[in-house]
Amino acid sequence: MTELALRGGKPAVSKNLAIRWPVLGGQERAAALEVLESGVLCGSNAPQMKALEAEFARFVGAKHCLAANSGTAALHMAVAASGMAPGEEVITSAFTYPASALAILHHNAVPVFADIDPLTFNIDPTRIEERITPRTRALMPVHIHGLPCDMDAINAIARRRGLVVIEDAAQAHGATYRSRQAGVLGDMAAFSLNATKNLPCGEGGLFVTNDERFLGAASALRVLGQDRDDAPFDAEYPLDSEAETEFAGVGWMYLTQEIPAAIARVQLRRLNDSNRNAAANAAVLGARLSRLAGVVPPSCPPDRTHVYHKYRVRVDPRALGLSIPPRRLRDRVVAALRAEGVEAKLWLGKPVPEMPFLKARAGYGHGCPWTCHGSEVRYADGEYPATSALLDDSFVVGSQTYPIYPQPRRLMEQYADAFEKVMARAADLPDPRER
Repeated sequence: MTELALRGGKPAVSKNLAIRWPVLGGQERAAALEVLESGVLCGSNAPQMKALEAEFARFVGAKHCLAANSGTAALHMAVAASGMAPGEEVITSAFTYPASALAILHHNAVPVFADIDPLTFNIDPTRIEERITPRTRALMPVHIHGLPCDMDAINAIARRRGLVVIEDAAQAHGATYRSRQAGVLGDMAAFSLNATKNLPCGEGGLFVTNDERFLGAASALRVLGQDRDDAPFDAEYPLDSEAETEFAGVGWMYLTQEIPAAIARVQLRRLNDSNRNAAANAAVLGARLSRLAGVVPPSCPPDRTHVYHKYRVRVDPRALGLSIPPRRLRDRVVAALRAEGVEAKLWLGKPVPEMPFLKARAGYGHGCPWTCHGSEVRYADGEYPATSALLDDSFVVGSQTYPIYPQPRRLMEQYADAFEKVMARAADLPDPRER
């Protein structure tokens, strides 16, 4: 076996194989040009946006879809549509992107966090019940990294307690749970169209529901508190509407624009192929990495499909006979893999409830409560052991610029070669802090 690249050996990964994301070509350029030639750049009934809404609703099997200017906006629309009052609580995952909590905070509601299942990395349904209080209004399961949560168990809790279920499906376009698409597994759902996602347009979001009541409330929030504008689009007067509208409440301007909508429509036509390639690449990595001592590839329960927005790998020093903290082994492995040419990245450094933005908002020190409208929630360090353990011993294979979903199989084989090369020397890897 050749020497490690960080010690002067030849890297295991070829530099010219990786495909940069998002993949944009002639169809996206033609779609953007069509928008420019139309002269219609935006509007509550603009044709590209309405077409995207209809096409995505069909894709997930939902009755209704509203396009927004970000996934966070779409998630906030869902929180607002639930009828949340200031100070009411939403239970979500301790392992998620901060936008999940921010969408709750945007509506003056309180995020409450539950720990995760260490196998799926999703919110653990058995930990939800203990977080419910008289002020709990909704559950927000996060389909993290593209794997749906155990939605039957979560929905059973919601029905028993009279709670609304909002899917944070920002990373899960096209993933399925028991043959149903993410997005129609709860009362409402929100997706992101950020450039890092497997359905990218730059920036954008999609709100999905089957319930007319939630649709109306989300639609009003999306456009400055106006009632829905169902007037037909007039190409001669694209910026005007004859519909009667009423400013019935406080809202935001969350509309998307025509060029991002047009690009998303093109990308949607490729989404199934992209997801199949991601699953194939994950299978290549999983087959090889599962044979390596000390490496734990991600798992997918048999009743679900995974779209691998992120491919997270865990390392276990005990399986290698090493008496070092998992974080130290992780850092050594990541440094060695990067030297070999693997896109190995960390994603989040701590559970969301331990992040400074929540504690700064509270105005208190570590472990002290944040009181909002009479609701006291304690964000204590160390309260989410499964999430903390995951963040200590894991990393992501593939970066946001070079994720696994567009990559050729040959690159995945070379990534696996690099893992074999590095893990064979795991006991002797240098500490990157000492280099």
